[in-house]
Amino acid sequence: MNDFCASLWPEESTPDSLKNCSNCGLFQHGSRMVWGEGNPKAPILILLDNPGSREDSKNKPFICGTRQTLQQAAFHVGLTPDDLYVTYVLKRKPTRAYDKEQTRKICMNHLEAQLQTKRPQMIVCLGNVAVQSFFQNQELDVKSLRGQFHHVNGYKAAVAYHPLAVRRRPNLWSAFLEDWQLIAAQYFKENQVQ
Repeated sequence: MNDFCASLWPEESTPDSLKNCSNCGLFQHGSRMVWGEGNPKAPILILLDNPGSREDSKNKPFICGTRQTLQQAAFHVGLTPDDLYVTYVLKRKPTRAYDKEQTRKICMNHLEAQLQTKRPQMIVCLGNVAVQSFFQNQELDVKSLRGQFHHVNGYKAAVAYHPLAVRRRPNLWSAFLEDWQLIAAQYFKENQVQ
């Protein structure tokens, strides 16, 4: 794990018809829409709350802590960049206060459209926002759902802590890695990967 080197994943272009979407109001925050990153045809779709920073203050691409921790765990259990696609509940990074519940509800329409097109083999929800949004239940949390697969709207889903939570609380690393081991084992079993 010490020689782990995070990498930038290619960003998937936002559909032209949605680049200027203003339905949820986040366009007023000045952040651009990020549709997703990684392999758009990947069997494993990773759902996060919203995009993090992709560029530094000088507009140079960089790898944020979320990506580093996510890639470190996924690659540690044998998954490759081709296996993974990352997308978000919110397609724009919020920069100030907003109506969270209403905005997430509106933005879930984009995710539903993505899922209909991509039809991933499994979905991995990272963090409570992703869990509550995807499972459509504000009472659920990662702690109570992790460690097993769930069937939600016709999809096999697993949950794990948000990578930033793991970075802030290193004691969560072992649980985070256990969840990725579960995900990888199921993926390899279903695809008869040795």
